[in-house]
Amino acid sequence: MPFLKTNGVGNAAKEFVERARSIVRLEIELALLEIKTKLTRIGVGIGLVTGAAVVAVFALGFLFAAIAAAIALALPWWASLLIVSVSLFGITALLAILGRNSIKAGTPPMPQEAIEEAKLTTGAVVNGK
Repeated sequence: MPFLKTNGVGNAAKEFVERARSIVRLEIELALLEIKTKLTRIGVGIGLVTGAAVVAVFALGFLFAAIAAAIALALPWWASLLIVSVSLFGITALLAILGRNSIKAGTPPMPQEAIEEAKLTTGAVVNGK
């Protein structure tokens, strides 16, 4: 009749604890990587929106120059300035849309994949599957 060795149970418990620690470390690493990726996307989005704001300021300046040229000079001057203004507003709109999409892609900066993986791991440990 075989007896349980306390050394075997102790080793099994120690191995279980070490594996659990490894899993927790991996889950934390996954969460940090996911947060870093989302924060990078948010940063890019903020940069693009800032670029859009700068271009909008220049576009506004060109628009006023076009209005002044339209009043003071003949058609070719203001028409060319107006074309530049419209082009700058188009670039502004494009940068703003790209920046908004990038910010949306990175928010909220929660590690959702890591949280889901942790739930699955916890369920597997608790249920023994």
